[in-house]
Amino acid sequence: MSHTAAFDARREVLLGLGSYAAYLAVRRAVLTPAGRERAHRNARRLLALERRLGIDVEGAVQRGVVGAPALARALSAGYAGLNVGLSVGWLARLYARRDPGYHRERRAAVAAFLGALPVFLALPTAPPRTQDGYVDTLGAAGIDIEHPLLVRFYNPLAALPSHHAAFAVVTGSGLAARARGVRRVAWAAYPPLVAVVVVATANHFVLDVVAGAALGAAARALTR
Repeated sequence: MSHTAAFDARREVLLGLGSYAAYLAVRRAVLTPAGRERAHRNARRLLALERRLGIDVEGAVQRGVVGAPALARALSAGYAGLNVGLSVGWLARLYARRDPGYHRERRAAVAAFLGALPVFLALPTAPPRTQDGYVDTLGAAGIDIEHPLLVRFYNPLAALPSHHAAFAVVTGSGLAARARGVRRVAWAAYPPLVAVVVVATANHFVLDVVAGAALGAAARALTR
């Protein structure tokens, strides 16, 4: 295969659209009244498990953030756009540069994206912000993530595993491997930062983050 053929834009677009179509198919299957009830029940079970394990720190993290409105708005904006934008932008930059490492990074990202879909289908889980005792910081910042128009494009019952955490591991690891010095440390710290953001904004439970990080690590290992 020639170098030019290896970077086939049509193939990349079809792969991206196909992956997203599979995601939307899962969304359609679970986003029903019965599916919503299952998702809320699963969220309560997940929180009960965390309490037994002594790792239910979401409330404490949220209280610290809600007490600082400017920080809450910044974290909400970061949750809404930074993670996805960075992951897609990183791949787009590698593709534009015809970087030899592009295909490995893209395979890892696609593996992380698709790897979560069976869990989303079998175990739909609502995010903490939909449960009593949690604050929807995105809503407070004016970002209505449950708006009917937005919900047409994403699955609001896909908290477990966290796609945000999975992509943070995939992207952060790739960037850290190419950096040196302070920048390498900064990119290595990116996944823990994303973990704090998704918990502080009440979009994921701690176990969602753990599962997402494990998925991201597995995706990188399997596509090495």
